[in-house]
Amino acid sequence: MISRRLLRVKALQILYAYRVSENDNLHNTEKELIFSIEKSYDLYHLILLLLVDISNYMTQRVDIARSKYFPTDEEANPNTRFIDNRIIVHISDNRKFSQYLEARKISWSNEEELIKNLYRNLLEWDVYQEYMSSPDDSFTQDKNFISRLVAEFILPNEYLQQVLEEQSIYWNDDLEFIGSMVIKTLSRWKENNDMPILSMFSNDDDRLYVLDLFKKTVLHADEYQELIKKFSENWDFERLALMDILIMQMAISEAINFPSIPSKVTLNEYIEISKYYSTEKSSYFINGILDKIFALLRSDEKIKKTGRGLIGEV
Repeated sequence: MISRRLLRVKALQILYAYRVSENDNLHNTEKELIFSIEKSYDLYHLILLLLVDISNYMTQRVDIARSKYFPTDEEANPNTRFIDNRIIVHISDNRKFSQYLEARKISWSNEEELIKNLYRNLLEWDVYQEYMSSPDDSFTQDKNFISRLVAEFILPNEYLQQVLEEQSIYWNDDLEFIGSMVIKTLSRWKENNDMPILSMFSNDDDRLYVLDLFKKTVLHADEYQELIKKFSENWDFERLALMDILIMQMAISEAINFPSIPSKVTLNEYIEISKYYSTEKSSYFINGILDKIFALLRSDEKIKKTGRGLIGEV
């Protein structure tokens, strides 16, 4: 499932676009937010599909070598361990996975050069060479190799990152988050079980959460902005970065409107997000301002937490 961190990031990105464009159609912007999240889920499937497509390309190369008039011994009797990898075979055969790809009309069919690039570099990768020559032929060995392939070889690939940036603006910051989803899928996979495809949302609450977070931040923007101004008296508010203001507005909105989320979690999440989306010093500024705002909101009983271990949090 898509993490709460990525849901916050998606809401922030759409909120920024909403403010910059001065768009006043909240309903359409909410639809844009869901579309952005759906694109992230597409990317989850595409990374898994990339494994299949690399394997299929290797199969083509093996078949071409075998069909030569005078193939070498290696060409006539190739090592097909990667092609036969149990994880890749199961992904390829998974009906639910294939149906999703077909319904969403997503593929790597227009990115043959990417597949070739990954294939060529894979052959030179020492981890791949060790895997191909290992005497251990087991589901666990297959799974461990694919996990390393994704984490250490595919996700850091600069060519892949470039292709994703060109294909969709929605994927600019998604790869690390979606890569974690793929790794989690692999870690949960048990031998003789179907592929444990993760759902887009962990539950209905997550979908409601991200929509509610975005909507309430927009509707109460002026109120939250006054709070930020109040505690930014030593700063020229007009010169504050818009992204810093939006991050703080979202944090305030989450703290007030989501009683089951601890204030400390909210504070830490938005400070971490600010480190990526704002200036180097922004996280310290945001931390200091939000600390003061949260303290005031608690004293005014506008932040009320419910649930086990949350009542009366400090």
